[in-house]
Amino acid sequence: MSTIRRYPIGPRALFGTVLEHASLLWQFSRREISGRYRGSLIGFGWAVLNPLLLLAIYTFVFSVVFRIRWDGPVGDRTGFALAVYCGMIVHGFFAECMTRAPQLIVDNRNLVKKVVFPLQLLPWSVLVVAAFHFTVGLALIAAAVLVKTAALPASMVALPMVVAPLALLCLGVVYGCSALGVYLRDLSQVVGFLALTLLFLSPVFYPASAIPENWRFVVALNPIATFIELTRGILLYGTWPAPWTLASVWGLSLAVAWLGFYGFQRTRRGFADVL
Repeated sequence: MSTIRRYPIGPRALFGTVLEHASLLWQFSRREISGRYRGSLIGFGWAVLNPLLLLAIYTFVFSVVFRIRWDGPVGDRTGFALAVYCGMIVHGFFAECMTRAPQLIVDNRNLVKKVVFPLQLLPWSVLVVAAFHFTVGLALIAAAVLVKTAALPASMVALPMVVAPLALLCLGVVYGCSALGVYLRDLSQVVGFLALTLLFLSPVFYPASAIPENWRFVVALNPIATFIELTRGILLYGTWPAPWTLASVWGLSLAVAWLGFYGFQRTRRGFADVL
């Protein structure tokens, strides 16, 4: 009599995967990061140069051409660039995870039929790679703030309390989109459009206060707008995140992470048949 294998779906299984297969996760993530820059002239330097080039372009377009200004502590062009870059790295973290997810299982189809391979580890590898680029961005901002103000804000100690739920949110999206992408191959085109849409519907190139009152619900529905504002406040303005805001983003992120993992584990039995 044949039996249907059931995969664990509890929170312990979600986080236990990392603890149980930490070395394998490191190998996958390192291979992905090194493979992305292998053969280029400046290697890992592109992880720094690419976002800086984009930042220069966006700063010129939005601060010089469109003459968008931030009120308060962002008064000069350097401050404007740092404010934009804070939004860029948060959006980039989320967008990299989201756009990589739909093809994740399809691109690793050779691993699907290997019973001994922990397939649930693949979304974690996507998260680690995206976190690497996000960390590079954070380091650049911290260095710029240190040069500009000769000190780092004390509020930076609260940064892990914001980054951790952001990572959980990204992880849940990767789990959900990677499972759905096996069955809906058009999903990769859809999420690419959504990532670009989020870039302009998020307070990246403009402050949230610039949005008309009757349209602010659009930002409220944006899953990363709050993370952008929190990160910007911590790094640039020295503001501490409100406890109720932290509680809400933690609750949302944990729910999304578990729901994505649940969907992945419940549908993974059909991956081999579809692929």
